[in-house]
Amino acid sequence: RSLSVLSGTPPLSSSPRQGLRGNARNHLQLQQTRTLLGFVHAIDKRVYRWAKKMMPPISKTEKIALGCGTIGFDREIFGGSPSLQNLVDTYKPKLSPDEQSFLDNQVSTLCSLINDHDLSMTKDFTPEAWDYMRDEKFFGMKIPKEWGGLGFSTAAVSAVLQKLSTHSMDANATVAVPNSLGPGELLARYGTPEQKSYFLPRLADGTLIPCFGLTGPHSGSDATSLIGSDCIVEMRDGELGVRASFKKRYITLAPVAGVVGLGLNLSDPNGLLGGVGEEGFTVALLERDHPGLRMGPRHMPLNAAFMNGTVEGEDVWIPMSSILGGQERCGFGWNMFVECLAEGRGVSLPAGSAGSARLVTTATGAYSRVRKQFRVPIAEFGGIQEAMGAAGSDALAIIAGVDLMNAIVDNHEAPMVVSSVMKQKCTELGRRATERGMDVAAGSVICRGDRNYLGNAYMNTPIGITVEGANIMTRSFQIIGQGLTRCHPHMLELMQSLMAPKSEEKEAIAIFCRQFHKIVGHGLSNFAYSITRGIGSTVSTKTRSKTAYRNGDKLLDYHEKQLLRLSANFALTADLCFTLGGRLKFEELLMGRLADALGAIYMGYATLHHYHRRRGIDGLEAVTEHAMLRFEKEAQDALVEAADNFPGPLGGVASLAMRAGCFPLGSLTKPYRNPGDDLTKEVSRLVTIPGEMRDFFAENVYVAPEGSMHQVSDLMRALPVCVEADAVSARLRREKRDATEEEAAIIARADALRDALIQVDVYERFPSESASGYERPALRGTRRRMAELERKTFDDTAAQAV
Repeated sequence: RSLSVLSGTPPLSSSPRQGLRGNARNHLQLQQTRTLLGFVHAIDKRVYRWAKKMMPPISKTEKIALGCGTIGFDREIFGGSPSLQNLVDTYKPKLSPDEQSFLDNQVSTLCSLINDHDLSMTKDFTPEAWDYMRDEKFFGMKIPKEWGGLGFSTAAVSAVLQKLSTHSMDANATVAVPNSLGPGELLARYGTPEQKSYFLPRLADGTLIPCFGLTGPHSGSDATSLIGSDCIVEMRDGELGVRASFKKRYITLAPVAGVVGLGLNLSDPNGLLGGVGEEGFTVALLERDHPGLRMGPRHMPLNAAFMNGTVEGEDVWIPMSSILGGQERCGFGWNMFVECLAEGRGVSLPAGSAGSARLVTTATGAYSRVRKQFRVPIAEFGGIQEAMGAAGSDALAIIAGVDLMNAIVDNHEAPMVVSSVMKQKCTELGRRATERGMDVAAGSVICRGDRNYLGNAYMNTPIGITVEGANIMTRSFQIIGQGLTRCHPHMLELMQSLMAPKSEEKEAIAIFCRQFHKIVGHGLSNFAYSITRGIGSTVSTKTRSKTAYRNGDKLLDYHEKQLLRLSANFALTADLCFTLGGRLKFEELLMGRLADALGAIYMGYATLHHYHRRRGIDGLEAVTEHAMLRFEKEAQDALVEAADNFPGPLGGVASLAMRAGCFPLGSLTKPYRNPGDDLTKEVSRLVTIPGEMRDFFAENVYVAPEGSMHQVSDLMRALPVCVEADAVSARLRREKRDATEEEAAIIARADALRDALIQVDVYERFPSESASGYERPALRGTRRRMAELERKTFDDTAAQAV
């Protein structure tokens, strides 16, 4: 009946009188319906226009960014019900035989050519190392084979960078840039035929080393601002091109690069483009000897030796043929940059963190058994166990996140939000693991020299934290700012409807109302999920045995349910953020807490994905459990703090809704705790004694040939000897007897290794003191002052007294 009223068709009646009465009634209902619909439409229009006024202005760059990159598993988390099985079925990282061979041979050879301490002092690689990187195509790993490159997968590039970083972070940085933020892959995708045929073979064989010039003095972490990097379209001698002025800094490899991909803000005030290409972010390709281009001056990033410097020029003429992709790609640079950024942020930097974490678990884990204090290996001290347990689960989480991210990129995805999460979380976890390694190894990694295996990585750690968007900005703004608009299942269409022109308002209002209702429904469903899953999770957590993790199936089932609960909590909180309107982008404390929750949830899923693939390693359950408990506690704490501090005029209401949904029984539904001491001791034991878990962490660590001086390799080889000697000593004490000749030899060998491995480097003179006739100023001053005294030595004084 209602359908017939709305359609204006009268229903059938059994008599004329009934028909007349029915038609009158239908006419009245039709009028009422039209009135109601008009009233609703008027309200919808007012709400739409109010929302349009509330939404802050969106720049052209922001609009482009909303359409760049891809979304995938991040949307599932924002949806509140992610699928672990979908991750397992979709993403399967692996290396080809050729890639594994390169890792085992060429990468190991390159490491053998680099003395990391000498490199940190001279601030440059040897000619042999540079030539080997070129000859073996380390700078062309991502360039397709058809252009002379290696055509490696993202997983392979990441594995190479991990292994290099276990030996030299400077080698890692030098190889990373051409394979992520260099223009090689962009050329392969977007270059003109002429650009491809000229540049790609030269980039593949290392003839030209590339760099990417983006950040300027006023850009900071907002690389897309391009302040001070302007170019204007002009016509010169019948040729179309641009006149550019730019001042770039922090550009890795710029001092030695043969070609630079230059990010510029293109404007066309005279309309010379003629509809081919657009204004905006544009990438130019300039060779080192291009007229007006200045490259060469170096920065000195902390103690790092990798090349980093400036790229500058004023009124530099750039022909249109040097625009990457030609004239039609003018204004297309942001789209290109996003694809680069997914590799730089999400792959290269986390790979370095994974290498550092592997180094700590293998080398420092071994050192804690080799080093004795009070006749006991320091690995038996509670403070050391606390540090090594945390380092072990941090290392596992980084490796798991790296493996998943590599598989995502190899699946032809460029996830903006996930890459930001990976950059921020992995570099932070890597920093924590490295700091713990420094604390445990103490004086042996404070004194610089060939024996110091961790000091340079420690000093380079803040660089990874800072580059590609400083972590403090990535966490407190970028992850959630992009995530809410890009990954929320309904928000992007709603925002696009609010950006529609006046001429499309009627259709935009319909889309707005439809998406708004979906957002409300989404919030209500996640409110319900939060309550039901929260109560269920609380019961399962309170009744769970501390050793339940030893059963792998139960481990997966339990933690997947906890992540589902936390995902619903996060999705509900994300929906409540819309009560802030345009003010959200200024509430960075809230966004930082939500980024912590999102990062913990994502890394938790990555850790379970990793366990699915690698289960069977003895001890993996304990380390996975340790990592998962910490992530769940981190996510819970972040959500509790968000509820306690929800800002805005409706902050009290949002906070109440959050508490009611996320923690319906108050503190009872906040069940997550950090790992207990027994589990922490178990994880520490697994990374400090020989076994499958240590073998797992050592999988991609560079090991030098026997007989060469390499502290990490020597520690790894000494560990089983020292553990065996400790077992012999314990047996002798227990049996209260003297050692046999064989047992004494084992103990003596271990003692000799221990004595050698706890030594630190010492120098007769530093390089700055090597000049002939040099005398340390303090000693020269002492000698001068003593010469002015009547009594020259204590012995002289004593003799006079006698």
